[in-house]
Amino acid sequence: MSDRIEPTVDPTAEPAPPPKAAPKSAIDQLSRIEEKAARIEEKFARYEAVFGRAQDNLDRAAKRVEDAARSVDAVELSTEVANLRATVAKVPRFASLVATAFITAVATTILVVLVLKLFPGLVK
Repeated sequence: MSDRIEPTVDPTAEPAPPPKAAPKSAIDQLSRIEEKAARIEEKFARYEAVFGRAQDNLDRAAKRVEDAARSVDAVELSTEVANLRATVAKVPRFASLVATAFITAVATTILVVLVLKLFPGLVK
């Protein structure tokens, strides 16, 4: 005979409970975590698209600035500014204008007096 003991099945006993699966709350938590991860991925994709568009705009603006900087010749610009300053420097100032007005008034007065004395019949 063998020393092995065979299990016996009692037909009147209640059936054994089915093996427990993962708790429902753990499955729910996992699904919520997956949903949050999917939303975070979507947000990341949107931000990546926004940053891509912003970088494209910055690249275009930098190119325009570079083109504008190339089109302006610094030597030509400084020459134009120097010419403009020389022209402005030639314009008479307030003191010069007052002196010119005074000299003109005196000369006109002298000429009118001379005309009246030398040619009295001219003015009647």
